[in-house]
Amino acid sequence: MSRRRIQPLSLALAIAAALSSWQAGAQEAASAPAQTPTPTPAKAAEGKNQLDTVIVTAQRKKEDAKDVPVSETVMKPEQLETIATAGQDVRVLAGKVPSLNIESSNGRTFPRFYIRGYGNTDFSTYASQPVSLIYDEVVQENPVLKGFPIFDLENVEVLRGPQGTLFGRNTPAGLVKFSSAKPSQEEGLGGYINASWGSRATVNVDAALNVPLSKDWAARVSVQDQRRGDWVTINSTDTSNLYNGDKIEGYDDRAARVQFLYKPDADFSALFNVHGRDLNGSARAFRANIIQPGTNDFVAGFNPETVSTNGKNEQTFRAWGSSANLSWDLGQYTLSSITGYETITNYFTRGDIDGGDSTNTPFPVETAGNVLDHHQVTQEFRVASKFSGPLNYQAGVYFFNEYMKSGGSNYNSATGLPVDYFESAQTNNAWAVFASMSYELAKDLTLRGGVRYTNDKKTFDLLQGFGTVPSKTISGSKVTGDLSLNYRLSPDTAVYGRVATGFRGASFGSPSYGQALTYAVPETTTNYELGVKSDLLNHRARVAFSVYDYDVKNQQLTAVGGASNVTSLINAKKTHGQGWELEGEALVTDSLKMTLGVSNNKTEIEDPTLSVPICGSGLCHPTNPVQVVGGVPLASINGNSLPQAPKWTVSATARYGIQLDNGDEIYLFTDWSYRSKINFFLYDSVEFTGKALLEGGLKLGYRWGSGKYEASVFCRNCTNQIRITGGIDFNNLTGFINDPRTTGVQFRTNF
Repeated sequence: MSRRRIQPLSLALAIAAALSSWQAGAQEAASAPAQTPTPTPAKAAEGKNQLDTVIVTAQRKKEDAKDVPVSETVMKPEQLETIATAGQDVRVLAGKVPSLNIESSNGRTFPRFYIRGYGNTDFSTYASQPVSLIYDEVVQENPVLKGFPIFDLENVEVLRGPQGTLFGRNTPAGLVKFSSAKPSQEEGLGGYINASWGSRATVNVDAALNVPLSKDWAARVSVQDQRRGDWVTINSTDTSNLYNGDKIEGYDDRAARVQFLYKPDADFSALFNVHGRDLNGSARAFRANIIQPGTNDFVAGFNPETVSTNGKNEQTFRAWGSSANLSWDLGQYTLSSITGYETITNYFTRGDIDGGDSTNTPFPVETAGNVLDHHQVTQEFRVASKFSGPLNYQAGVYFFNEYMKSGGSNYNSATGLPVDYFESAQTNNAWAVFASMSYELAKDLTLRGGVRYTNDKKTFDLLQGFGTVPSKTISGSKVTGDLSLNYRLSPDTAVYGRVATGFRGASFGSPSYGQALTYAVPETTTNYELGVKSDLLNHRARVAFSVYDYDVKNQQLTAVGGASNVTSLINAKKTHGQGWELEGEALVTDSLKMTLGVSNNKTEIEDPTLSVPICGSGLCHPTNPVQVVGGVPLASINGNSLPQAPKWTVSATARYGIQLDNGDEIYLFTDWSYRSKINFFLYDSVEFTGKALLEGGLKLGYRWGSGKYEASVFCRNCTNQIRITGGIDFNNLTGFINDPRTTGVQFRTNF
């Protein structure tokens, strides 16, 4: 093991020993005067003024987080509801937990996820990502599917590091797992309605209804409607612009989910899920020349409520899916079958990619992309043992099929009409077999391990446009796995060590005008990790700390832009990442609860032979060595960090409640997230470096009627800090920004 690994891993061991020693001393001192025993974790969790036990499903079953050798975070409904109050999409989760970043160059669709700095900036409809998104046990493979709204959730789990054994391919960086609130036969008829109104005509309404249908059946219906007015005005200096004076950046985003639970007895259950989404809105507002050359500042006089553009901006999206999750209890075994189906029935996005008009851009570029046909089918069968002895295991098979047909056009901005058109299709078939086991070596020492074989195959066909490109098939197979030890130093403290590998299948980069079909070979990663998890102060506080070190071989990277509006897939020989994550939660008093999350992530591309095109506008100032090859200036990216990979992320929340004599409550909830600077592209430049971003939210509320009713006022991005969060580099200094401050009121009723 290299020296760079020994140092952080040794730090984790030292912290674990210190926590165990301090905790033992604190518990002894606290219990000595009263001569009472220290509560066990199970009993402590039942205490009125103690933190609940954190339950995770990282091993495909419910377990105490301290028994699971994975760095993970569980986000609960109150926090999820609060941060999404102002109509935010899934990107609102960025920075809310350590090492997680989410961004998009395509509005409310196509979010791109990053964990520990490891992600993918590709915006092709055929893009794959190293962070998987699982919604109700079904993978949402295509990035367009990953933007399903946040509403009526049981929790969101973020699992950091490779999850290749139980969750499969395309999880080498980790995964984000959404779990909906489920139907219940015991809860009875009930639900909630939650509504908020905010600035820029923002409306967010979500509701759920649980209905027991019989002693065997129950249903749950969940809906959400998010709306915002068009608050950005197209302000073009070109009076011939067809869209001068139009407004953009609004949306109408609706989603629904219906679930049926059939549970005739304790030995069988079947959960059926149908869900869908309908979005009408805008693509990103591409803001031309908003960056001051030689800096990463806004130009003088920048106004977030106006944009210069000579093209149309629109986006529509419709999709639906279904799943069946069946479970049989066979005594010493549980048999599970999970079947999923997802389809995109309409996706069209069009925008003025150069973000300008004929007076301030070298040439106009207005493009559109759409999905013409799509379906994804998944099937998993899994058997899990429930032995009373030290050995237990899981094993299963998995099948995946996806077909997508997409098209695209370029437009003449003077007429608003398309000037060309292309169509292409991709078929992706994959299958896997897997097994994992856990073995109690001693009372407090558990060994876990697993292995998975994955076979992945993709075929690309160009159906129309760009001349003749023959069909091409790429494939790969890989054995991945994990091995870990988890040791309970005490009933309240556990340490673990884990090594895990991950795999992402080969990918195609869709051709475009001036750019041939490109593809990248499969990438693999190996991750080493040590961690400690501990409950403190008689379960009024907890802390978790992990350190990690990973290497990625043949990482798939996307060279975006340069001299033209194209992308190319490339492989880096090696990428190295290392860092640490710290999370804490505490009941400071019976009225005050606080959380803190901090991560330090360092990534580095290690490939002296790899170079990419720099900005085509000639206005940016690259800081990497540049050489001209065949008339094209190329920047060496060896030693660079990965794009959209902040070194630091910090998140914090605090909730203070005042109980009134009549049982009502006044409360204040605040949440803050910080990320350090980021690079937008593979090459480094002064202009395309995003500044550090600090966003905060505040909510002041009143609850009455034994918690049945709640009214509040809120703000999101309360300090109104506006930053450039991404860019387009091929013909000017174009950028896009985060949302300005939103203020509003909220009302919720539970029934």
